[in-house]
Amino acid sequence: MDEELRSLTERLRHESGAPAGYERLMATSDLDELAGVLTAPGRPLWARELAAFRLGLAGDRRAFETLVLLLNHRDPPRCASAAYALARLGDPRTARAAAALATNELRVAYALHPVRLLVALRAPEAVPALITTLARRLRPHDPYRLVALACVEGLGALGDERARPLLNEALAQPALAEAAAGALKRLPKL
Repeated sequence: MDEELRSLTERLRHESGAPAGYERLMATSDLDELAGVLTAPGRPLWARELAAFRLGLAGDRRAFETLVLLLNHRDPPRCASAAYALARLGDPRTARAAAALATNELRVAYALHPVRLLVALRAPEAVPALITTLARRLRPHDPYRLVALACVEGLGALGDERARPLLNEALAQPALAEAAAGALKRLPKL
């Protein structure tokens, strides 16, 4: 079993407190049944998350909206699971949604997983969104260093020349200097 799936199933099994309902959602191969969980009133969050995750892995785009909402959740494990499923969903709206979440300054505390998702997708929206997000994180005493670090590492992985000026600025930040130097080495030679 994949590590992300194992982590999700353990967490949701514990969270469900309802072994029969949990086991049914884990066992079903009926995508319509899983999609029904997303729209049925009164379903608990763990059930919606499990259904969306399974639909996402199956490439069923009915999971998109729920997965995007979970990508922006305050609970990091939910964000991580949603990012994992969205990366495998294959929905063309995913990169645009991840870019919007990554650059939303009001939700920057939850931007780590959207940033990582953008890097995984390697979509055209990725570099501009990461540049925008990192530029805001280079202010003195910014509390979102993990988001900044993910941006620096992601820009290095994407290897786009447009990131060079900002990565050079990041060299001046002690918490980012090593990662920025590594990212600059990954950019095309001038």
